[in-house]
Amino acid sequence: MDTFVVPDDRIGLELDEFLALTFPLLNKGYLRRQVRGGRILLDGQPVLPSQRLRVGQVLCVDFDGEADATRPPQAPVVEVPVLYEDQDVLVMDKPAGLAVEPERWQRGEACLAGALLELALVRSGNRRPDSPGQSACLDFRPRLVHRIDKGTSGIVLVARNLETERRLRGAFESGDVLKEYLALVEGEWPAEVSTARDQDAGDGGAVGGSTGELIDLPLGPDPRRSGRMQVSTAKGQGKPSRTRVWLERPYRGYSLVRCAPLTGRTHQIRVHLAARGFPLAVDGLYGRREALQLSEIKSNYRSKPGRTERPLIGRLTLHARGISFPDAAGELVSVQAPLHRDIERVLKQLAKVRPPRG
Repeated sequence: MDTFVVPDDRIGLELDEFLALTFPLLNKGYLRRQVRGGRILLDGQPVLPSQRLRVGQVLCVDFDGEADATRPPQAPVVEVPVLYEDQDVLVMDKPAGLAVEPERWQRGEACLAGALLELALVRSGNRRPDSPGQSACLDFRPRLVHRIDKGTSGIVLVARNLETERRLRGAFESGDVLKEYLALVEGEWPAEVSTARDQDAGDGGAVGGSTGELIDLPLGPDPRRSGRMQVSTAKGQGKPSRTRVWLERPYRGYSLVRCAPLTGRTHQIRVHLAARGFPLAVDGLYGRREALQLSEIKSNYRSKPGRTERPLIGRLTLHARGISFPDAAGELVSVQAPLHRDIERVLKQLAKVRPPRG
């Protein structure tokens, strides 16, 4: 039997959809039969496939060995680098363009959850499960503790067992997990408020090292566009959201800034930076463009005849660089992910053609 805790971002999903996301190797008909047969319990009680889930509920699964339960893989398998590993956690370095979990309407695409499942199968000595129970009761069953956007690169923290998942979710809620992002933004971030590194920052200081600038704006869903967030200052509409920002590297017309989200709202850094007047250099949802061309930053750029200009970068200019979290003994573990080559390439061009003023 395996056990799962319903996370915050699965609130409201029907049970059968949750199961399809959690067990991508098993076909939906088999999963529904397991629910109706009482082999899947919610908070210790039988449940219907249409039951909507609430945060914190506990799901227990005990699959039988039905022969047609598994289905062939529908998505390519990807290998994701492991930055850190111990008996309780994995810290993965997710590439940009890889979704953390299967997207509702694009189940055939590769995702980090699928890569973790393949890793679990390999670690358990099985490339593919011989029975559905194997895919649920692996010796090593990774569990995503938090998520980053598909277009964002960098660190994702993964628990290796249920106890660690619960402990780390509690650490996130209590603010004991510190995250650090690097963001390339449009505009010149003011240096005088955010470059000193010799002060104690209090909140976020373990990551940032100075007070920086605090963006404190409540966020909520944009009612005009599904999947988009906005600053919501009307009473009762937005959730408290805070991000601390430091200037990392200045350029003419652009800035590389370091961000420590002190709360965990959807798209928080992207919305906060845009609201401050410094949208990501590439962000089709909150910024001005979906790709950055060399011709946009180099004034004397000349295109080659007959060739279409290729973008310098065509994804969010946001990278999850660092994370600090308590281990089971209460000791702080800190991990960093180096910048990925596409962002490094842009920064080298900016340093060459857009050096800082003065």
